[in-house]
Formats: sequence, structure tokens, C-alpha cells
Amino acid sequence: MGKVVLVTGSSRGLGATIAKTLVQQGSKVVINFYKSQNAAEELVNELGQEHAIAIRADVTNRKEVEALIEQATQHFGQIDVVVNNALVDFKFDPQGQKSFKDLSWEDYQRQLDGTLKAAFNVVQSVLPQFTERKNGSIISIGTNLYQNPVVPYHEYTTAKAGLIGFTRNIAAELGQYGIKANVVSGGLLKMTDASSVTTPEVFELIAQSTPLKKVTTPEDVANMVAYLASENADGITGQNFTVDGGLTMN
Repeated sequence: MGKVVLVTGSSRGLGATIAKTLVQQGSKVVINFYKSQNAAEELVNELGQEHAIAIRADVTNRKEVEALIEQATQHFGQIDVVVNNALVDFKFDPQGQKSFKDLSWEDYQRQLDGTLKAAFNVVQSVLPQFTERKNGSIISIGTNLYQNPVVPYHEYTTAKAGLIGFTRNIAAELGQYGIKANVVSGGLLKMTDASSVTTPEVFELIAQSTPLKKVTTPEDVANMVAYLASENADGITGQNFTVDGGLTMN
């Protein structure tokens, strides 16, 4: 594809898989991390320093995001695509998840900041170069749980549902500048760090509930992200693509 793609939260888990898939398909990637510096540097070494750079930034901090965009742009010349993937302090633990009566607003705020505030910071910071070139793609990682809360992860799912509204509004406004915005909503992924505490029973329940009789993999989601980042998807914006083996059907 020959594009430069910033993937937030990409030192490990789904983000790392997205980064690897993009490089395999010809892109250069900016690997953003917050705490996992060693993992980020190892990923750069695996992908090759001509294809990847690792930059630390807390995506909920606007100044750090602006510095991230500036450093990445100086290194690769420009940014063509951003993937809002970072997940802040959340585990898919059906046994440990708080019931609604035990949740605090701070639990919600943490996920709203990690999902919506982070996407807001990244998109506004990269917007000047997107509008100047009249081209750019924004891809955000959602979840099918907003449609089918098989486990009620209240705060996480609420924030991800808001991400769809955020995406459709910026798609409507920024399309005049050739900027596209879409969401990729995966099912529960087998397996990432966030889903490492998910019980085998939940994975089996989901697998048996899907037409494909399988649990979604990080590679499944990464392939859809790579497609939306490519020129093949230039006519697509404002959409939410669910990748979950057919568990939910729109």
C-alpha cells in the first residue's frame, strides 16, 4: 500500500497484529506505546527499522499526542492513516466484572477517556495534514458487545458505542476533504492480553453461537483494518464493520 499508518496501543495484542499485517501489505507503521517500551522496541526490530518506529505517548494527553504526531511525521514525512486501537486499563473478565450497582462514574470516565478522548486527541492532531492533502483515513476499533452484550461490560461497551457516533459525525463533516472514517468492531478475540482472563466456557459459548463456529482472531480484525487503510476502500466512510464470525448480523 505504501502508506504510513499510526496505530495507537500497538506494542502488543491486537495493535501489534494490526501493525504486522500492515507492514506485510506494504505499509510503514508508527507503533505507539505507553508502558510497554520493550515490547514496542522488539516489534520494531521484528518488522525492520525501515518499516516501523516506536513512539511513547499517553493518548489521553493532548500534548503528548501532538508530540507523537509531530515526531512520526518528521520520521516518515507524513501520516496517511490513523488506527485508534489503544485500550486503557480493561480486562475481559466475566467473573471480575463489576455489576452495574457496584460501578462508579469513575469506571465509566476511565473508558470514555481511553476510547473517545483518545480518538478525539489523535484525530484533531492529525487533521491539519489530512485536510491540507485532502486525503486521510481514520479507523477506530469498536466491539460487537454494543449490539450483543453477552457479558455486560458496562463501561467498556458504552464508550465503544459512543465511538460509532463520534466516527459517523466526523465522516459526515470531513468527507468534503477526502477524509474517511470507519469503525471495525471485533468479537471477543482469542486471544489478546485483554482477553487472557476470559474463561474457556465463554469462548466456547461464543464459538458455538456463531455461524462459522469459531471465535474471532486478532488476524481477522487486522485484515479488515488493512483493507480499510488501502485505496480499495476509498469509497467507504461512516461505516461500522463487525468482524465476529456472524454472531451479530446488521
